[in-house]
Amino acid sequence: MLRKSSNAGSSLWRLEGKLRGVEIEPGVRFYGRPILHRSGGSQILIREGVIIRSAIRSNPMGCFQPSVIRTLANGALIELGRNVGLSATVICAVKSITIGEGTITGAGVVIADTDFHEPQGEWGWSADCKTSARPVVIGRGVFIGARAIILKGVTIGDRAVIGAGSVVTKDVPARTIAAGNPARIIKPVD
Repeated sequence: MLRKSSNAGSSLWRLEGKLRGVEIEPGVRFYGRPILHRSGGSQILIREGVIIRSAIRSNPMGCFQPSVIRTLANGALIELGRNVGLSATVICAVKSITIGEGTITGAGVVIADTDFHEPQGEWGWSADCKTSARPVVIGRGVFIGARAIILKGVTIGDRAVIGAGSVVTKDVPARTIAAGNPARIIKPVD
């Protein structure tokens, strides 16, 4: 039986987030220490009732890493709607990533609005993460399975389900199930 994980450090991690300029509403709970980083001139909003799990025992599948919520550029926005649940989830935004109310992610999900690097010269890579960045919008009541990857420019509609291990490269309509690499629509949600 899984033991209920303690959120004893929740107040400490909330204070650390606020000192880093993260806007955290009441009722947000942290299980384990997340990595919160806000670039100057950007905004991270964590709405009421959000649960962020980073402690190894805080999720039945385990959290193999802390949750990471990070803006990478001036003007970037990350907004977690009310009652969002994250487990060992990485969210990196150059432009914007918004996640709607009641959406939950399985352990190890990655959401990014950028490719992080662009080809430069014949064989090199630049650190330019802005050029090709495109916003990500995830609707309300979405379930994103463990270790799925949501890539730049994707919109996922309300109440959609993303299968574990999927790589989402294109929009997913509301109330559909998408799975695979690349993810494709499997069927409507029953």
